[in-house]
Amino acid sequence: MKKIFTFAAVAMALMVVMPASAQKLKFGLKGGLNVTNMSFNEDVVDASNRAGFFIGPTVKLTLPIVGLSFDAAALYDQKEAKINGDEHEDGKTLTQKSFQIPVNVRYGVGLSKVVNVFAFTGPQFGFNIGDDYKDINWKWKDSNFSWNVGLGATVLSHLQVTANYNIACGTTGEATVLDGAKSLVKGKNNAWQIGVAYYF
Repeated sequence: MKKIFTFAAVAMALMVVMPASAQKLKFGLKGGLNVTNMSFNEDVVDASNRAGFFIGPTVKLTLPIVGLSFDAAALYDQKEAKINGDEHEDGKTLTQKSFQIPVNVRYGVGLSKVVNVFAFTGPQFGFNIGDDYKDINWKWKDSNFSWNVGLGATVLSHLQVTANYNIACGTTGEATVLDGAKSLVKGKNNAWQIGVAYYF
């Protein structure tokens, strides 16, 4: 975990100290869909996938190193999962509302003057802004950390399409469940994401 934070700090420092003449900075708007894959540490609860969405401003920084760039965003993110357990046979849909800040390093290759394809990876920092579910004792964590891995393409230097998997690196939420004995159920929200961004 310490290495991850060190990497993120170094990346951000490079973006700040690099001479402006050597950078190419673009601002844009990003949005997309995510499909939650929620997992639990106890078998007394299971979950089925649900679709959600994310939207917010984004920035991309191209460095004077062939193919290397960074991007970051400030996103409103909403994920959903339907959980089923002995106490809730009909199921309960959990909605996680959060503010997410992904910071990715990218390496791209130009296929032509029109299209550039790239791979990206990086940390994502999340902060819960939604409500807990007192009727089922479910509580979202105030903050969460995850990691993105994905591929994308940029068309005409402005339109970008991406697909990635967001991997939760810790507990997203937890609940106390009674199933003969009292147990603490912890859940993780991993998600597949499809995004579209436009840089001005």
